[in-house]
Amino acid sequence: MNFTSIGDLAMGLQARQQNQQLKDHVTRLSYEVISGLRQDVGKAVSGDFVALSGIERGLRTLEAYKLSTDEAAVFTSTLQTALTQVAEAGAGLGASLLSAATSASSVQVDTLAQTARQQFGAMVSALNLRVADRYALSGSATDTPPLAQAETILSALQGAVAGAVSVSDIADAVTDWFDAPAGGGGFLDVAYQGAPDALSPFLLGEGESTDMTLTAADPRLRAAMAGVALAALMDTGLRAGDTAGRGLIAERAGTWILNAEPGLTALRAGIGASEARIDEAATRNSAEASALKIARNTLIGADPYESAAELETVQTQLETLYTLTARIAQLSFADYL
Repeated sequence: MNFTSIGDLAMGLQARQQNQQLKDHVTRLSYEVISGLRQDVGKAVSGDFVALSGIERGLRTLEAYKLSTDEAAVFTSTLQTALTQVAEAGAGLGASLLSAATSASSVQVDTLAQTARQQFGAMVSALNLRVADRYALSGSATDTPPLAQAETILSALQGAVAGAVSVSDIADAVTDWFDAPAGGGGFLDVAYQGAPDALSPFLLGEGESTDMTLTAADPRLRAAMAGVALAALMDTGLRAGDTAGRGLIAERAGTWILNAEPGLTALRAGIGASEARIDEAATRNSAEASALKIARNTLIGADPYESAAELETVQTQLETLYTLTARIAQLSFADYL
């Protein structure tokens, strides 16, 4: 009877080779069970990477859009909150000023003047908001607060109305200061510290973006601030002792505040429309990313149940190899004979 045997060294080499092969299988199958993807991508696509490359490129692009839509969502949400705070700062103050002017109550006017000064500071603080470490209403100058301090603005207004004689002159001086063009020594030169050009648009998807053109220099925001600032000037001593004159100023300030409310409402509505567009784009991008992931899994996906079953089989083979190797290592020449 003829048989062929191999030496101990050859048997050891063969065992090591089998051990390494089984370990490689375990590594591959473990990756496929965990990731759900084939480790050998080239084999899965039969060497044709065109479709897979297109899918991966689409997923990377959508991931970039997701970052942009997330940032835009935070930006618009924070901006909406700031505009709400601005609106609330004037809410009720206008009607109260008109009421005080009608009753000719100097105490009430004085109290409302103090309130207006505080509310003006709250408005300035709200408009100086920061989102993701940049100022939202400074245009392209995102590293600069859009507005100077409230007291700085009121001091400039005091200088603007210093030569005014009548209440109408005072109101006109305040209006001219807030409406003055750049270089005219008014709001755009003293109060607004941002850039004249708008913030860059947020990309939402392929060929789609949303503009963020609102700055603290917007005329509707200036109109909202003007009425509160006019009332606040009375707390700095404007027409002190002139009850009738202060009543007329309170009446004018209250009217301005009420007239500015529709403009603020329009601004908030515009931001709300942007929020809706951003949300729609984010939902659409998410659906597209899910579709691409399904397509990628179709190309290079691994069946988790099949991989798990095969992994269990290979682990059993590896354990059997260890058992046999241990037994062979314990053989002696006497046992062989």
